[in-house]
Amino acid sequence: MTQIIVLPHEELCPKGTLFDVEPGTSVCDSLLDHGIPIEHACEKSCACTTCHVIVREGFNSLVEATELEEDMLDKAWGLESNSRLSCQTIVGLSDLVIEIPKYTINMAKEGHGK
Repeated sequence: MTQIIVLPHEELCPKGTLFDVEPGTSVCDSLLDHGIPIEHACEKSCACTTCHVIVREGFNSLVEATELEEDMLDKAWGLESNSRLSCQTIVGLSDLVIEIPKYTINMAKEGHGK
């Protein structure tokens, strides 16, 4: 099992949290499965940036982003060099520390589940 530490986010996870996940799971699915309602307006198809996260630790252990993901990330609010779309980021064997940015480019919350 791999551990994901989620840094505090004012709305989605005020106290922060940590949990174990099976390698091979997307970061987005892992967050949703553990009660963190990260936005994913495109239903995890790499067509938006609402699930943007910043990988504070463990970034170099991840498979590189595809060109499509990189193109989408260019539109993300608060982009950093260690930004990823959580729907495209697959958990490996190394622990991760994830920060969910305060804002997304989405003008309205989608209000859907997984």
